[in-house]
Amino acid sequence: MAEMGKGVTAGKIASNMQKKLTRAQEKVLQKLGKADETKDEQFEQCVQNFNKQLAEGSKLQKDLRTYLASVKAMHEASKKLTECLQEVYEPEWPGRDDTNKIAENNDLLWVDFHQKLVDQALLTMDTYLGQFPDIKSRIAKRGRKLVDYDSARHHFESLQTAKKKDETKIAKPVSLLEKAAPQWCQGKLQAHLVAQTNLLRNQAEEELVKAQKVFEEMNLDLQEELPSLWNSRVGFYVNTFQSIAGLEENFHKEMSKLNQNLNDVLMNLDKQYSSNAFPIKAQPSDSTPVKANKSPSPPPDGSPITSPEIKTVNHELEPSSLETPAAGIPKSPSQPAETAPASAEPAGTEAPPASAEAAGTEAAAGAEAPKMETDSGSAPSSLPAVVVETCPATVNGTEEGSAPSERADMPPGFLFKVQAMHDYAATDSDELALKAGDVVLVIPFDNPDEQDEGWLMGVKEADWLQHKELDQSRGVFPENFTERVQ
Repeated sequence: MAEMGKGVTAGKIASNMQKKLTRAQEKVLQKLGKADETKDEQFEQCVQNFNKQLAEGSKLQKDLRTYLASVKAMHEASKKLTECLQEVYEPEWPGRDDTNKIAENNDLLWVDFHQKLVDQALLTMDTYLGQFPDIKSRIAKRGRKLVDYDSARHHFESLQTAKKKDETKIAKPVSLLEKAAPQWCQGKLQAHLVAQTNLLRNQAEEELVKAQKVFEEMNLDLQEELPSLWNSRVGFYVNTFQSIAGLEENFHKEMSKLNQNLNDVLMNLDKQYSSNAFPIKAQPSDSTPVKANKSPSPPPDGSPITSPEIKTVNHELEPSSLETPAAGIPKSPSQPAETAPASAEPAGTEAPPASAEAAGTEAAAGAEAPKMETDSGSAPSSLPAVVVETCPATVNGTEEGSAPSERADMPPGFLFKVQAMHDYAATDSDELALKAGDVVLVIPFDNPDEQDEGWLMGVKEADWLQHKELDQSRGVFPENFTERVQ
């Protein structure tokens, strides 16, 4: 017989078509109630469980893929955010290298988390669902074999039922043959009809046995496999969600460490820049000396280093006002003019410190200045008025033979008050940050040798009145940013 295709012959095609027609005919008879159908309620329950298990597994697989897509999207969003932080984090800020390392570890952690989810959850899910298509195909095939078995059973039963009818059909032709055929032919014809009937019955029986065997083998395998598959769902769900939960726990634990490290870096940055974050110093130009030698910057309006009031405190004698380098000045305005020694300090040096009360007698001392006389060995008696006017010494010293006046509501050693005329941003821990209008109580240095030219020691009046302590509140500030008010 000629082949119709590779592995397919006309006979095979005809056989398949005959099977399909037989099955279709059997189903119609069963639906019409003219043929009974083999029922197995236990197996039907297993099939229902199988379909439910397949639907649940398919939904879980779909949701897991959605979850993985979300993890990947979150990874991309986190990566963009850390890249933005790296862009805005300026190179000179502390912790720049730490932020770069944290961003790198953050990216690696997301990649590792996604890959482990794929390996331990998604691939396991795919393997679990991979067994369902084959079982589903075998269930469908088992249904077809059941129809074949029912058809063969019905065919054999119909032959058994029609045995008597067939014998009657065989007897009638014999009676007719008796009239038309010789005597010797009648016996052979009857034997042939009997043999043909028995052959059909035997063939139907063989088909029934074969169909029954194929069906029962498939049915038995599925009866054992389907309940086992149904029970395996519990362990699979447990393992799957345990894996996801464990991976999430480790991921968030490691991510928490990275976030804590990043928070520490940012807190360190905030500590260094919170009090004077990017201060705009009041300087007229970039050529202003820095505070390396404690030389104060000029105020924003470019006013001179010293004001008229400060000249009365930190003063020098004008060279033109002295006739000889040995010309002396009185140490204190309270001393009489006659006791002024000829060997007073030379011009160009700071006068001895004076108390607040001595500063208050400045006017009286100036009035008596014209009456001062000098000894015969001293400098000429015509001293300029500036000598008397500038008797108050540097504000942070103490006058020999006298003690600074103390007030109960002022800090120890209080000298006078000044008011800030300009903002000043502190650039060192020992400096006092000022805002225009702040009132500062000036006090002496613990060690006068530590005082740099142009700098004063003081405490803000508001801080002193509130806390009454100096250790944490006092600091140095540039003299030329303030104006004396008392």
